[in-house]
Amino acid sequence: GSSIITLVGFRLSEKPADEDHPYGHARYEYITALVISFLILYIGFETLRNSFDKILHPEETVFSWVTIAILVVSVCVKLWLSGFNKKLGNLINSATLLATSADSRNDVIATFSVLAAALIEKFTGFKVDGYIGLFVAIFILYSGIMLAKETISPLLGENASPELKANIVEVVTANEKVLGYHDLMVHDYGPNQRFASLHVEMDVKEDPMLCHGIIDDLERECFKLHNVNLVIHYDPIVTGDERLESLKAVIKEILNDFDKRLTFHDFRMVDGSDYTNLIFDVALPYGVDQKQVKEYIDNRLYEKGDKKYYTVITFDSTDFNTNE
Repeated sequence: GSSIITLVGFRLSEKPADEDHPYGHARYEYITALVISFLILYIGFETLRNSFDKILHPEETVFSWVTIAILVVSVCVKLWLSGFNKKLGNLINSATLLATSADSRNDVIATFSVLAAALIEKFTGFKVDGYIGLFVAIFILYSGIMLAKETISPLLGENASPELKANIVEVVTANEKVLGYHDLMVHDYGPNQRFASLHVEMDVKEDPMLCHGIIDDLERECFKLHNVNLVIHYDPIVTGDERLESLKAVIKEILNDFDKRLTFHDFRMVDGSDYTNLIFDVALPYGVDQKQVKEYIDNRLYEKGDKKYYTVITFDSTDFNTNE
């Protein structure tokens, strides 16, 4: 049953993009893996129910060397199948094959328990079938729950792996014209179907057409090396302005005093007749109150300056930013 579901899932996930699903159908792999995890849970509950029944009403196991031989062959075949699916699943990053591998592994454990119970009863007379089945049921239920958790997570929209983020950043920062980056967001639409967006900072004095060409090259390089469809937003920044750099240092010090995890980017300064607007984004860790952060910054600036400062702050998630 799980093998048939795997085949159907692969067939559906291979469907090309269409008008209703412009990002393709690769997420069918996650749905297929989730269905297989439900099958594993069903087998676990059935094994649990049958084991309790065997414990309460023990029955004599009919022993046959032919049956033993069939069980041994079954264990060997399923063991090979589990290893094959796991190796291939890791190779092509397939949640469905990894789920099928887990299902085959559970079959090995369940079948081996039947074999062990039959041999123990044959040579000792102890009826342990129900007790062994109970432990097997608990293991199967645990593996089904963990598998369901792993397949539900990407469907909900989990964070990208640190390795993938590092790979994208490595491509972007390899260019000397890129002075910084932030707001890296990665979206997963199934195995090998990933889209990402990123802001890169370049000197405002650089030729915009040159910057645009560099960005195009970085996007193509990221797809070539890591199969990620990257869209880059160009942020021109002012460099060499001593007053702006001094105010940036002040904001960095204030944020560090409030919480060392706080970082900021997209810093701009706009002077008015009797005040200065400081416009920037703050990467906010979970659990930190943005209202308290803004009040703390405003109060510290008021204490420091002889000129009035107004802050215009956008709070971003720290998940999409680095500590640079």
